[in-house]
Amino acid sequence: MTDTLETTAASVPQERRVVTAIPGPKSQAIHERRLKVVPPGVTAALPVYIERAHGAILVDVDGNQFIDLGAGIGVTTIGHTDDAVVAAVQEQVAELTHTLFTITPYEGYVRVAELLAEHTPGDFEKRSVLVNSGAEAVENGVKIARKYTGKNGVAVLDHAYHGRTNLTMAMNFKAAPYATGYGPLAGDVYRAPSSYPFHDGLSGAEAAKRTISYLEKTVGAADLACLVVEPIQGEGGFMVPADGYLPALQEWCTANGVVMIADEIQAGMARTGKYFAAEHFGWTPDLVLIAKGIAGGLPLAAVTGRAEIMDASQPGGLGGTFGGNPVSCAAAVAVFEQIESKNLLAEGARIESTLTSGLLALQSKYPVIGDVRGIGAMIAIELVEPGTHEPNAAAVTSIAAYAAQKGVLLLTAGTYGNVLRFLPSLAISDELLAEALGVIDEAFAAL
Repeated sequence: MTDTLETTAASVPQERRVVTAIPGPKSQAIHERRLKVVPPGVTAALPVYIERAHGAILVDVDGNQFIDLGAGIGVTTIGHTDDAVVAAVQEQVAELTHTLFTITPYEGYVRVAELLAEHTPGDFEKRSVLVNSGAEAVENGVKIARKYTGKNGVAVLDHAYHGRTNLTMAMNFKAAPYATGYGPLAGDVYRAPSSYPFHDGLSGAEAAKRTISYLEKTVGAADLACLVVEPIQGEGGFMVPADGYLPALQEWCTANGVVMIADEIQAGMARTGKYFAAEHFGWTPDLVLIAKGIAGGLPLAAVTGRAEIMDASQPGGLGGTFGGNPVSCAAAVAVFEQIESKNLLAEGARIESTLTSGLLALQSKYPVIGDVRGIGAMIAIELVEPGTHEPNAAAVTSIAAYAAQKGVLLLTAGTYGNVLRFLPSLAISDELLAEALGVIDEAFAAL
């Protein structure tokens, strides 16, 4: 097993390498096959077909090596094919792949729940239910809150993104492309203004007052089961709320019998230099939703929260066939162990320092960069028409396309498509970040 792991790591040197056109001939051939069997609703941001990966480098079928600044949209947070995760998966898959935890349970599920209780915010007693995906975690979080409160309403914020299921489509701020033509959508969902300092200029207290006033007028606390909030909004454009905003909302929720839920699906699991982004804001949510980075690339998600809220569901009311799969649980335990043994929380702070300083330097050169924001390995730049706050989506498209041709994978985001988001793995080196920033500098110069 060790020899296999060493071979995998050695076969992916941590360097950028472009040896063909992007996409190359082999990727183009596979893409032609794809078009015949995969519907266009399943898009491909960059149609290069990845053959292997390690650390912060993706290798496509043509031998091109990309600096990965997306990590599968925040999934491979501790690095692609982390050796300890691979070893844990290989060992587990040979022992037990499935029984269904609600029929004949196994220790891995329990261990993951213990680790989540230990590392999520709050020193109160907690429970966890394990599921498969972020959207499923959101659905279960809402379901649990409704059961506990006996109320129906679900509140979300402007610019939020929560998933592609029926309920989560209704919770998203942006309909296209996620909900267009897929209605009717779930009801009892209410949207309130968020904290967006770059555009609203409000303090945390002022933004919270505005959010609370809107909720009280449009739905009222008497019929509001939960308020679901991303501590740092992901798809919406990495908006970091003003100081004091989230604790003020939690105070209002607690006083009014509303469950406040942290959607940590993208921001959680050590990405921001803490286990969960809520910790940066002094916020202790009632429930936490976890997915993406928890299992090193394997499908796993969770709802973790106050015992009295989680215990409200009747036996058989929670669960699912594949939720908490033994192999995914083994991977998750290894991820927690790697975060601790490698002190990966410190890597988030290192990446923030390197990226932010580099991007601020670019902002001083290029007035199209209106804002640089984020925490840890979750940084973004918002592109605008110079001298204004008007979104510049065309520039984002151009920068991402240029970078791809040079072997740098960038993700776009934002309600108006004018945000470039940086979600590298915690395994990325400062040298690779500097090289990627050099390519991005070239891309801005070419605008």
